[in-house]
Parts: sequence; C-alpha cells; structure tokens
Amino acid sequence: MLGVLLEPASVVAKAWEHIYAIGHRTFWDPRTVLVVGAGPIGLLAALLARQRGLEVHVMDQVTGGPKPVLVEALGARYHNGAVADLGLSPDIVVECTGVPALIQQSAEVAAPGGIVCLTGVGSLTDRSAGGIESGLATTAVLRNLVLFGSVNANRRHYYLAARALSRADRGWLEGLVTRRVAPHDIVQALHRDPDDIKVILDFTA
Repeated sequence: MLGVLLEPASVVAKAWEHIYAIGHRTFWDPRTVLVVGAGPIGLLAALLARQRGLEVHVMDQVTGGPKPVLVEALGARYHNGAVADLGLSPDIVVECTGVPALIQQSAEVAAPGGIVCLTGVGSLTDRSAGGIESGLATTAVLRNLVLFGSVNANRRHYYLAARALSRADRGWLEGLVTRRVAPHDIVQALHRDPDDIKVILDFTA
C-alpha cells in the first residue's frame, strides 16, 4: 500500500536535488528549513529535510489531528498561524500550498540569500493577493533570493524517492495514508475530511 507514496516522494526528491544544486553555486551552509503546508508533499519534504540533518519547521492551518503528531515524530517543529509570526529566518523554504499570500510571506521571511522552492499549485482564478507579482519581485531582488518551481520527476528522482522512503520509519509512512476507500466509493474519497493527508483507492477492498 505504501507504494502510492513513491510518486509524491519523487516530486520532493527532485525539489531537494534542485535546491542543493542552486545553493552549491556559492558558499552555502543551510541549517533551517520552513515547509509551508503539511499535506503529503509538505510532510515528505520535511522527511527528506530531516534525513539531511536540517532543522525543520512545518506550518499548517490545523491545530490537531495527525499532522502535528507526524511532524513532531520526525524531530521537527509544528506551527500554525501566520508565517510572519513564526519568528523564523529559514535558509530554505519549501512552499507546498500554492496560495499567493503564503508564497509572498514565505519569501519575506526567508533569510537573505535564501532559496524558496514552490511545489504547490494554486487556483488560476485566485486574485486575492492583489499585487503579489511586484511585491514578490521586489522581495526577491532586495533579499537576493532564488525562487523556483518544481513539479513532477524523471526516473532518477523515483530512484532517489525510493531510497528516501526505504530509510524512513514504516510506521511514520503509514501515518500519511489517512483513509483507504474502495473504488465504488470514489465520491467519498474525493470528499476532503479535516484530518485527511493521503487518501487512496484500495482495489483489494
């Protein structure tokens, strides 16, 4: 059943490969990571960051349920609330929501010379952020940031993902799969519960 985590893990493996390729173009000694969003991509991003020995902070909107428990089980810190109120200046931000306001806030808290990786895909109709384009450009220039997007992966990233998953605690990985639904109940699978992380269709049910 846990094989379903390979594809999202490959997305994260590619993101981390690019983060390190960008960072190592100059002197770079990252220590702190902020992951915005604690869905499957965010939690797997936190997992790979901890495997690299980094100090990891994960922010999401929920206050209970499995997400804070899974984050703390990694040896990371869980936060909710506004990004600006966290009091962090992370060397790396992995933004996993695609929400324009959170992308802007992520860039604003990143340490000077930091890297912001965007993995979330937001709504094309979301205009709530107003002038995010000019504000984000100004922040990136004045703080000497690198912002880039990363999605999907090739064969090499699937291999890296498989290696990362094999090193992870199986019980922790099982905690990412919060519901298993039979194919004939697919409508139920598409309905999002507050505690959902990864919902899978179980064809053996």
